[in-house]
Amino acid sequence: MYNVETRQNLELTKIATKKKRANYKQYIPLYLLALPAMIYLFVNNYMPLYGMKLAFTELDYAKGVFNGEWVGLENFKFLFSTSDAWIMIRNTVLYNLLFIIFGTVFGLTIALLFNEIINKTARKFYQSVTLIPYVISMVIVSYLGFAFLSSETGFINNSILKPLGIDAVSWYQEPKYWPLILLFVHTWHGIGYSLLMYTARILAIPREYYEAAEIDGATKWQQIRHITLPCLKPVIILMTMLALGRMFNSDFGLFYQIPMNSGALYSVTTTIDTYSFRALMKLGDITMASATGVFQSFVGFILLLLANYAVRKFSKDNRLF
Repeated sequence: MYNVETRQNLELTKIATKKKRANYKQYIPLYLLALPAMIYLFVNNYMPLYGMKLAFTELDYAKGVFNGEWVGLENFKFLFSTSDAWIMIRNTVLYNLLFIIFGTVFGLTIALLFNEIINKTARKFYQSVTLIPYVISMVIVSYLGFAFLSSETGFINNSILKPLGIDAVSWYQEPKYWPLILLFVHTWHGIGYSLLMYTARILAIPREYYEAAEIDGATKWQQIRHITLPCLKPVIILMTMLALGRMFNSDFGLFYQIPMNSGALYSVTTTIDTYSFRALMKLGDITMASATGVFQSFVGFILLLLANYAVRKFSKDNRLF
């Protein structure tokens, strides 16, 4: 009896093993498909982690870039000992908060409006047109901005302000206009990406929900409030959490290229990234630039953990991990 049961168990084990092997083999094409992306992720995201060592060492080319003396947190002092420390941290954090709020509101609004377009061809055309700014380089955007804002040949001064009898504005010398200009450019540049994310989720909402709501006499606003927005909640939370993780980073092209690196605008355009870049160009010390990157990554990681903890408290199903 014992031998019979043992043989049956062995047979069942062999069958289960064969099934596992068969399941594994059927996924081999998918693994091969993902292999280039995994190699890219490893080379681009994990190999540079070794460079974090530079943030804690002294730069000494005679000993080799990675063989300098250990100096602890000495390289981080340049970020906080300068008189511009408050300005660059304030600008980085406040701009990112504005970008998160306006990006979310405008992205949602445009996605909801696009969802009301019945003609599929027209909707795809408008979505493609909206996405174009996202794929344009900030260098090109900066020259487009110059064509509008140049004090001598700019469209705004020559075609709008002068015909109205208003004095021309030296846009690249007046800091007070630039928070709004940068907010506008960032929203315009990224609206296509937000639209893509929200629209993909809206299209996944079962149409039966809306049909049932219409039968019950729900208005469009009630359908948006009670069906669309609750279904978009996971995407909104995910995108907000990822944005919070980049709170101490900034779009270098936006803050360096768009204002044309104008010194008169440093008080409103200097962020941690642009300040570090200028310091690197002036001092040539890559350990300070590495310290900046480590600081931004560490703070971003802490913010992401805190945001995930808060989401877990109030909406457990939408937590990131």
